[in-house]
Amino acid sequence: MIDSAGLYKRASEPLLASSPLQSDPAPPEGGEVLLETSSDLGTSSDQLVNFESSLEASNKAETDEYARLQLRIYLLTLIVTAFAASITAIVFDLFSAISLLVGGLSGLLYLRLLARSIGKLGKSSNSLGKIQLVVPVLLVLVVTKSPQLELLPSLLGFLLYKPSLIIQVLLESKT
Repeated sequence: MIDSAGLYKRASEPLLASSPLQSDPAPPEGGEVLLETSSDLGTSSDQLVNFESSLEASNKAETDEYARLQLRIYLLTLIVTAFAASITAIVFDLFSAISLLVGGLSGLLYLRLLARSIGKLGKSSNSLGKIQLVVPVLLVLVVTKSPQLELLPSLLGFLLYKPSLIIQVLLESKT
């Protein structure tokens, strides 16, 4: 059926996003029609508040889980670094062990800066920061200027955060 505006009207009942408004069966004189609103409007705002609070709670839980994962990786990196430095001190000499320890601590600093940059991703930044790339450059500069430190053990120590990440993935896959 075509109405006066030339638009097509459906013969079936239209789909509504909310309940239709109810009109007063006996309109007052003067032709004014009073409309009553549905009582479901109060519950939809309550549902919205509940949804927002559950969303905030899930975001907080994810943030706490990410912080615990970071802490486990840091501790595991410290354990791997201490173990590797002690084995190096036994097998090789003390200067190699100290170089490995300096490299391991700089790798831990690199990992911390990287995690902080990843934590800011989406909140206040759209890309990863580049500040963590300064750490290996400074490590090489410090080691080459110091006569007590050796370059190869310090670079190997810097890379000790990678086995700790692999160990962490293996530990999580078993649980």
